[in-house]
Amino acid sequence: MVQINKAMVMAAGKGTRMRPLTDTMPKPLVPFAGKPLIDHVLDRLAEAGVAEAVVNVHYFADMLEAHLASRRQPRIIISDEREVLLDTGGGTKKALPLLGDDPIITFNSDSVWVEEIGSNLANLMAAWNPERMDALLMIADATRTIGYVGRGDFLMNEEGLLARRAPSTTAPYMFAGVQIIKPGLFADGPDGPFSTNLIWDRLIEKGRLFGHRMSGVWMHVGAPDDLAEAEAFLRDL
Repeated sequence: MVQINKAMVMAAGKGTRMRPLTDTMPKPLVPFAGKPLIDHVLDRLAEAGVAEAVVNVHYFADMLEAHLASRRQPRIIISDEREVLLDTGGGTKKALPLLGDDPIITFNSDSVWVEEIGSNLANLMAAWNPERMDALLMIADATRTIGYVGRGDFLMNEEGLLARRAPSTTAPYMFAGVQIIKPGLFADGPDGPFSTNLIWDRLIEKGRLFGHRMSGVWMHVGAPDDLAEAEAFLRDL
């Protein structure tokens, strides 16, 4: 297994779908199962041995920074996006001087799940092969997801290669908000805001975008109803 030592935690968004909860706090601080969403993320990273987490901030940035100041594991480094919100791709590009050249984990601050067999992050690192892959996405079965799944995100072949679903069709797999990726890919992105989808589309064309199916149940907590459904699921376990 290749140990990944740095992560980029996406925590700058405005969380508009989570209103009214996000009228007074950033989405990463919304409570879920007894603690803020971002603490679930940072605890997963700490358990997986990730030493540093770069966290981007924009919306209620001071409140989020104050909360993160108490964290010791992983070590927190702030990437300040107060002036301009840069989306997932642009935010990672801005943070490149903090991230270094080695592969990193990127982790959406609202990605939570129930473990089943071992550690999903450890399993993802074990599946990472930089000779074949430029990015390896944690993939959830749409049928084992709590919250909104829409039409699904990806198709995946036996080797793990990912492809987009065609318009007006459905796909069996969802991006579970976590990936291992080579950070240098973001340097070729445009200036200003852009989505990581731009990077993924380039990798699909090259046959370098792979997926790894997670075990357990992934919970997409993008809105208050999703949050309530996920907490009800946890109470019933």
